[in-house]
Amino acid sequence: MWFLFASLTAFFEACKDATGKQSLKTLDEYSVLFSFMAVGVVLMLPILWLSGGIPALQPNFWWALLIGGGLNILAFTLYVRAIKIADLSLTVPLVTLTPLFLLITSPLIVNEQPTLADAIGVVLLVIGSYVLNITPARRNIWAPLLSMAQNPGSRLMLCVAFIWSITSNFDKIGVVNSSPLFWAMSLFAVIAGGMVPFVFWRSSSAGLTPLLSQWQLLGVTGGFNAIAITCQMLALTIAPVAQVIAVKRMSALLSVLFGYFIFGEKGLRARLLGASIMVSGVVLMSLR
Repeated sequence: MWFLFASLTAFFEACKDATGKQSLKTLDEYSVLFSFMAVGVVLMLPILWLSGGIPALQPNFWWALLIGGGLNILAFTLYVRAIKIADLSLTVPLVTLTPLFLLITSPLIVNEQPTLADAIGVVLLVIGSYVLNITPARRNIWAPLLSMAQNPGSRLMLCVAFIWSITSNFDKIGVVNSSPLFWAMSLFAVIAGGMVPFVFWRSSSAGLTPLLSQWQLLGVTGGFNAIAITCQMLALTIAPVAQVIAVKRMSALLSVLFGYFIFGEKGLRARLLGASIMVSGVVLMSLR
């Protein structure tokens, strides 16, 4: 059952990215991010109520939410910006590099030490990210690395992966001091709230008309977001976190396919191979 829920998480994560990219054709990243986070919170409220309501909150919950929420506002803004300006199949798989940065941040924040499997997994992540950026027109051995460095969407997603390597540790603190579902909903609420000033600032001339005109697509994106996080939390109740997140990263493969079939993105073979290698690295690092 946990594998089913984790697989559904990956599927709906990829669907969220695809519908989010579609709405970004006419809206800015702040409006899109606010909308699908706010819709996600609204849809998760009844699930929280059915699961027993607000849990007992420990003191560490609040500072974890303050720091993790603030960093996630930045990370998600960069994330949505990246999929807006670059190919879905090129940017989303780079999120799987988060474990690479976790080898640095986890020992410092939560005192978790890397293993041999982590080291091998990192090698696969680096190889996968290299293959992901191979293009037939550029055969120089350094071309994929230069492509990643020069592509603004890739640069933004690398920043996201690094920031999430920090916030993942605060996620752990937040979950331990509340509950997985309440932590996720609280985090989404903070991110949505952080977007409000930007939404009104960017919409000052046109008002909320552009946002309301896309309410159906944004509602679907928010629904996918809520379903994904709910499936993830259900999986976490019956399986180790590392295994659930490893399966969740299969969304990178689906994003490559969605990018090719929905948005007509090029380089399917190299990007699918690169994403597969990167996901393999994440799976290996989850086998403790």
